[in-house]
Amino acid sequence: MALTVSQGFGIFLERLTPLQSERDAKARHRLSVETSLKGSTRFGVQLFRETGSFTHGTGIRNHCDVDLLVSMSGSQPTSDTALNWVKDALKASFPTTAVEIRRPTVVVRFAGGVEQWEILPVFRTSSQSETPIYDIPGPASGWMSSAPTAHLDYVNSTNQQVGVVGGTKKLARLAKAWKYYNRVPISSFYLEMRAAQYMAAQKSFSAALYFCGYLEWLDKMDLADMNDPMGKAGRFSACSSVATRTIALSNLHTAATRARKVVTAEQYGNGQSAFDYLGLLFGGQFPKR
Repeated sequence: MALTVSQGFGIFLERLTPLQSERDAKARHRLSVETSLKGSTRFGVQLFRETGSFTHGTGIRNHCDVDLLVSMSGSQPTSDTALNWVKDALKASFPTTAVEIRRPTVVVRFAGGVEQWEILPVFRTSSQSETPIYDIPGPASGWMSSAPTAHLDYVNSTNQQVGVVGGTKKLARLAKAWKYYNRVPISSFYLEMRAAQYMAAQKSFSAALYFCGYLEWLDKMDLADMNDPMGKAGRFSACSSVATRTIALSNLHTAATRARKVVTAEQYGNGQSAFDYLGLLFGGQFPKR
């Protein structure tokens, strides 16, 4: 029997969830990364904290990097210097492993790139009694403010709203799948925070309809910078440069158009046409009917 659009999304979302083997492999490398950074003579370490999609429960299978926040102690240097300190420490510990700066993090690619860690050097700017707020490297230079625990609380709170339980994280996963499968140069963090903001105003969740609405909403706003919904940090940018934003906007407009065609086809009972557009929308990775 042919799949319905709803059943197709159910299968797709299950396929997007990282495997336990991925989680186990990443856990094995955390100790070695922490040991490397603790051994540096250039900076002190106050704490380590995992952040990002893997911890938030919004990661994509085979595209789920582990983000490790490293809170440094001592005098705060330039962000370029902090990134180079981390890179040099990791390169000394893993001389045969690819280590590179990709702002705002230092990327370590284990197992030939199959497993990737992103190390974020930060300096805490809030008091110990307040919500943790950090200076993190900016997209191009300097420092910018971030509050990762507050942002995780925001995602979790919208994800638990009555009527839409689980909806925020499903929507964020779909947005990231669209990004990865089409190589759209847009911030995963931005997509996730916008997904939480979009779902905060909803009373129910239907994958096809709400993903379409979410894409059209982003398209209408032209990927505008986002104010921190928790009021703890600065504004979030969707892209790292004017050039990448132009590409992302083009990709987004195409995606929003295709998503609307999916919804229209389903409403008119044309399931095969809906699946055809879903295949285009997700780079050929959506389940076949």
